[in-house]
Amino acid sequence: MSTAISHQRRDFLKTSSVAGTALVLGFSDVFAENATSESMLIASESHEITPFVKIDANGAVTLFNPRPDMGQGTFQSMPALLAEELCISMDNVKIVQTEGDAKHGNQNAGGSSSVRGLWKPLRTVGAAAREMLISAAAATWGVPVSECKAENGRVLHTTSKRSLGYGELAAKAATIPVPKEPTLKEQKDFTILGKPASRADVPMKVDGTAKFGIDARVSGMVYASVEHSPTVGGKIVSIDDGKALKVKGVKRVVRVMRPLFGSELEGVAVIADSYYAALKGRKALNVTWDTKGFDTFSTDSFYAAMRQAAAKDGIRVEASKGDFSTSTKVAAKMLEAVYETPFVAHAPMEPEAVVAHYKDDGTIEIWASTQGPVWTKRAVAKQFGIAAEKIMVHPQFLGGSFGRKGGLDDFIMEAVHLSKEVKAPVKLVWTREDDITQGPFRPGMVNALSATMDANGAVTGIRHRIVGPSIQFQGKKDTAGKADDWATEGVEPEDSPYGIPNFSVEFAHVPATAPVMWWRSVYASTNMFGHESFIDELAHTAGKDPLEFRLELLAKANPAPNSTGARFQTVLQMLKEKSQWAEKLPQGKGRGVAIARSFESICAHSVTVGRGADGKMRVEKVVVVLDCGMHVNTDMVKAQTEGNIIMGLTAALKDAITFKNGRAEQTNFDTYRVLRINEVPEMDIHIMPSSNAPGGVGEPGLPPLAPALANAVFAATGKRIRTLPMNLDAV
Repeated sequence: MSTAISHQRRDFLKTSSVAGTALVLGFSDVFAENATSESMLIASESHEITPFVKIDANGAVTLFNPRPDMGQGTFQSMPALLAEELCISMDNVKIVQTEGDAKHGNQNAGGSSSVRGLWKPLRTVGAAAREMLISAAAATWGVPVSECKAENGRVLHTTSKRSLGYGELAAKAATIPVPKEPTLKEQKDFTILGKPASRADVPMKVDGTAKFGIDARVSGMVYASVEHSPTVGGKIVSIDDGKALKVKGVKRVVRVMRPLFGSELEGVAVIADSYYAALKGRKALNVTWDTKGFDTFSTDSFYAAMRQAAAKDGIRVEASKGDFSTSTKVAAKMLEAVYETPFVAHAPMEPEAVVAHYKDDGTIEIWASTQGPVWTKRAVAKQFGIAAEKIMVHPQFLGGSFGRKGGLDDFIMEAVHLSKEVKAPVKLVWTREDDITQGPFRPGMVNALSATMDANGAVTGIRHRIVGPSIQFQGKKDTAGKADDWATEGVEPEDSPYGIPNFSVEFAHVPATAPVMWWRSVYASTNMFGHESFIDELAHTAGKDPLEFRLELLAKANPAPNSTGARFQTVLQMLKEKSQWAEKLPQGKGRGVAIARSFESICAHSVTVGRGADGKMRVEKVVVVLDCGMHVNTDMVKAQTEGNIIMGLTAALKDAITFKNGRAEQTNFDTYRVLRINEVPEMDIHIMPSSNAPGGVGEPGLPPLAPALANAVFAATGKRIRTLPMNLDAV
C-alpha cells in the first residue's frame, strides 16, 4: 500500500488568532492529499509555532505525531524529526497523537511511508520554528542572528553567554516573519536522528497506561459481539435469538452490516452490558445463512485455475524491457519453474476493536485501532451521508495491523451502525476467530518463471508471470486487459536491476471469492519468493555461486554510482562479509541468499539451516543487510527487521489459510500457528551507512526471507522447494 504526498509546494502559511497573539505555521498542499490554502489556515489561542510544534509561555514543548502507531514506532519517530531541528531533547517534550483534523493534513500510516514521506517536511517545520526563536532572541538582545544558536530548548548568545528559554521567546517568535527556506541540519550534526534511542511509548505499554483500541471506554457504552456468515458474503435467512436474550446482561439482538469492497456484508449483533455477556449471548444464537454463490470456493480448485492461467500469456507490464520471445528462438537452454504462495491472515495480536458513538445531534465520535484517521473520517462520512467535519476520530495505539486496519474501516462501520441503532456508544471487539476467518487475506498467488541462457550459461532473458487475485480491482468493473499496478512489486527492472537484456513481467488476474488485502510488504512478499528462488536456480544451472552470480548479473547492467543497481552490489558485498559467505559449512548445513527492493529500501538476507540433535532441519541464523537510506532510530530499524524475519518465517513455515466450501478452515492459533520463541533463529542485522533519502523500514525486511530460506534448504539438501508453506520436518 502506498501513500502519495505532494512536495511541489512548501510555502509556509501563518495566521494570528482574533487576539493577535497566536501563530499557526503550516504548509500549503504538502501534508494533506487534497489540501487547500483555506484548510491550512488555522488560528489558535495558544502560542503555536506550527500545527506540529506547540510551545507555551512556561517553556513546555508539545510535539504532534501525525501517524498512528501500530508498533512501527511513529509515536517516537515523527516527533524526533521535529526535535532534531528544534534542538530539544526528546526527554523533555510531550507527544500528542493527531486526530484527523484538517490542519495536520494526511495522517494515515501505511506502505512504510511515514519517515520517508515526512523526513523533510517535519524537519523543515522544526527548522523554521528554530530560526524564528533565534530571530526573536537576537531582536530581544539587539545582536546579530549569526551570534545566536539553539541548544536544548534555549537560545544562546555565544558572545555574552546569555540565554533565553523557548517559552520566554514564544510570543515574540510569533511576530517574526516565517522563513520560506529554513536551513536544515547536515547529517553530521544530527544528535537524535540515526542514533539508537529509547521510545516514549514503551514504558506506557509495559505499565499498561498506553491505550489501545481494545482498551477504549466511554461513559454509557454497551458492548457488542457480531456473528458473521461462515462464508464471507452470506445472507441472513433467519435469526433465532430466544436463548441469546435469556443470557444475563444481554439487552438486544440486532442486524448489522459492514461495507467491504463494494458489498454490504450482513451480521447479527448481540448487545449487552459486558463483553462477556455479549459473547455468551452470541454463542447462544441460532442464525441460518444463505451461502449460495459463496460456498463453492476452495483452495484446491482455485490454485488449479491459477496454474491454468499461468500457462497462458498474461498482460505485459510497461516496465518490461527487451523481447523475451526473441530470446527463446536463439537460446541454448531454457529453464522453467512455478512457485506458489498461500493465502495468509493478518492475525495481529490485538484483533479489530472500536468504540463508536452516533450522537443525537448527528455527530459521530470514534475511538479505534485505525491506521488512517483521515481515511476513517472520509469513509464514515460517505457511508452515513454527513460532513467529515462532524466526525471525530481518536486513533488509539494499535496492537499490530500489517495493513488490516488501514483503509477498510469495515469493523468501524459495524460499530457506527450499531450505535445509531441502539442510540448509545457501542464497543465492538472482534474475536480471534472473526479476525482469522473473515479476512481480508493476503492473496494466494502463483508465479511462473521462464529463462533463456546462452551456450556460456549467461542469462539472456526472463519472463515472470504473476497470477492471482487483484487487491486493486476488488469491487471494480471494467478491469479486463488491465494489470494491477501493485501486483508487480519487487520484480520490475527498477526493483530488480539485474543485467538481463530481455525481461518481461506479466500479470494474469484470477479473481477470488475470498476478500484480499495488502499484507505486510503486499505483493513483494509473494513475488520475491518466486523471483529470487528462480535466480538461485539459474545460478546453480550455470554452475556458479548464488551470491557471486547475482553480483555478476548486476555488473552486467553497468549501474551508475548510487543507482539502485550499485546499491544492490554494495548491499550484497556487505552481506558477503557479514555472513562469512565464503566460509565452508559442515555437511548437512546450507546457506541461502536473496535480495529485494521494496518501499524504496534494499534488503538482503543470508539464511543458514542445519539439523538439530533430533535430526530435523531448523533455521539457525539470519544475517541481514538493510539499505534504508537515512533513518531515525537505529534500535527501531533493527526491531522492525526482527519482526519482519519472524513474520516471514511464520508465513514460510507454519500454516496457510485454506478454504473448503467457501469457509476458511483455520480459526485460531491452534490451527493457524505462529513461530514460537524457541524456534526464533539467531538474528544479525546490519544497517548500511547512508546519506540517501530515507526508504521504508516496516516492510522491506520481509520479502527476501522466504526465498533465502528455500535457497538454504536446497544448498543443504539438494531439494528445491517451490510451494509455501514448507515443512522442514519433512526435508
